[in-house]
Amino acid sequence: MMMVSDDCLVECKIDDDSDEYDDREGEQITTPPPPPEFASKVPTPASKPPTPSTAPATPTPTHTPTSTRTPSPTLPVNRDPHGINQHLKVEVSDVLAEPATPHSIDRVWLHSVVGFEKTRIWTYRCLSLLFAVPLALLCGISLAILACLHVWFVVPCIQLSTTFLPCLRSLCMCGVNVFITPFCTSLALCCSQIGVTLSNKDYHQMRDKETA
Repeated sequence: MMMVSDDCLVECKIDDDSDEYDDREGEQITTPPPPPEFASKVPTPASKPPTPSTAPATPTPTHTPTSTRTPSPTLPVNRDPHGINQHLKVEVSDVLAEPATPHSIDRVWLHSVVGFEKTRIWTYRCLSLLFAVPLALLCGISLAILACLHVWFVVPCIQLSTTFLPCLRSLCMCGVNVFITPFCTSLALCCSQIGVTLSNKDYHQMRDKETA
């Protein structure tokens, strides 16, 4: 029977309750290690470091002061972007002009200019109120008819003609080579054997007739 000395004995406090914690919150009391005679040869695994929480930190909403935006003034719409009616920009100075010597009263000139501008603007507005919509509809109908004819009649005819013209050319060339070329060649050979000779007697008779 083996006797154990008092030096190998370790005093351990045994408590039936759960693990004791010291005054510091969350720290567990560590027990002293056993003597080397009773220690296991298997190394104790190292304690794992606490894993950080993977929950994303919710950013605190920052209240930004809302700036009051002033609405930008609406720019006039350009109704002639391609400039096809630039020649219609007629001003008062393009029509009415007074030289320095015959000079009218300032009030007369001012009212004449205002009357010219107002008459031109309001006459155009009234005429456009009456005729703009019907003429626009007529232009739209005319353009639609032209587009329809171009898409469904003119272009198909051109494409079909460019497709069938080579075949027609081949047929014409075949007919010419089969019928007309041999006939013309035979006629040329027949006519090439004909010869015309004139003697001096015939020449003098013809000359006398011309002089008489």
